[in-house]
Order: sequence, then structure tokens, then C-alpha cells
Amino acid sequence: MNAYDRLPDPAAVAEVFGEGATAERAYELLTVDVPAASWISALEAARDQLGCGFFDWLSAVDEPGTGFRVCAHVVALGGGTVRKLLLRTTVPHEAPVLPTALGVYAGAGWHERETYEMFGVSFTDHPNLVHLLLPETFEGHPLRKDFVLAARVAKAWPGAKEPGESEGGGPRRRQMLPPGVPDPNEWGPLKGQLPPAPAR
Repeated sequence: MNAYDRLPDPAAVAEVFGEGATAERAYELLTVDVPAASWISALEAARDQLGCGFFDWLSAVDEPGTGFRVCAHVVALGGGTVRKLLLRTTVPHEAPVLPTALGVYAGAGWHERETYEMFGVSFTDHPNLVHLLLPETFEGHPLRKDFVLAARVAKAWPGAKEPGESEGGGPRRRQMLPPGVPDPNEWGPLKGQLPPAPAR
């Protein structure tokens, strides 16, 4: 039995990924969480000990109150079996920094640039950590949960309304702003011109 098949046994997880690592398997995907200090050594273990030589993608998730969860999906191809591994770590909102994975997986370069651009997670020693998709003058990181969706103040969402909200005077649902959308009476071109929120 190879190291991949012995996971997520806690002893095997500690042997392969070191102290503080945890693992679980669901839907043919092995997910391993490691401390941020073990990020590069965990990627090296995935490549060298588990045979995950194929780099698929790297991104992040903003988890309010926790930090940014950075995820790398790598795959072992060989022996007629595909073995998938999702390696994750968490960095705090106050200091979202990880070392670059370029030395382990060369394909991580553009993924780290996008993660830096969209979430603000910085990857030290990355040779070209600059904008990939947005203009250089763009301010902020649009996939953070605290990013203000200003376009929704300037122009309302054009999607279909709920039943009863169009003509006909049927019952209406309670109106509320989705996360990230500022109150148009407090921010934007209609600032101070609308009645208080409960009356809207």
C-alpha cells in the first residue's frame, strides 16, 4: 500500500506532511490541511512522496473571522489510477503571505498572480507578482468579502424579480442588501436622497 492509500490515517498524515496536518477523504478527493509554515514542504511531500506531479490549480477563499484559505489541487497520474489531492493552508487577513510554490510546481506562477490580484495574498520570492487580469490602476481585491460592489449602487441588479414583486401588487419579500453591496443612501450618487432603509 502506497502513502496516498494510507491517508487520511492520522499517523500517515503526520509521517508525510508533518505535525499539525490533518486529512479527510470524500468523493475520491483527499483534502489535507497544513499550517502555513509547512506550505512548501507539504507541496514537496505531495510531489515526491505521493507522486502528485501534475499541478492543476491554486486559488483562495476569503473566510471572514478566519483568514484566507489558500488551496492547491494536484494530481497523481499513473498505474491506471487518478489520485487527487487538495492541499490547503490558512493565512490571516492581517498578513496574507505565503512563499511561492514555483520551485515545486512551475505551473503555479499565473495562479499565484491571480490569487494575489483577487484576494491580496502575497507570495514571497515570486519573480513577477503583478496584475494578471485587471488594469494596473485597479484598486482593491475584488474577491474579498469586504470588497464594496459599487456597481450595484450605480445600477441595480437587472435580474428577474421574485413572484409578486412586479406589477399586480402581490405580497413582497423583505428587501435587503446582499453582502458587499453598500446602502445607496450612504454611498454613491443617491447618498442622502432616499428615505431610511426600513421604509424602502
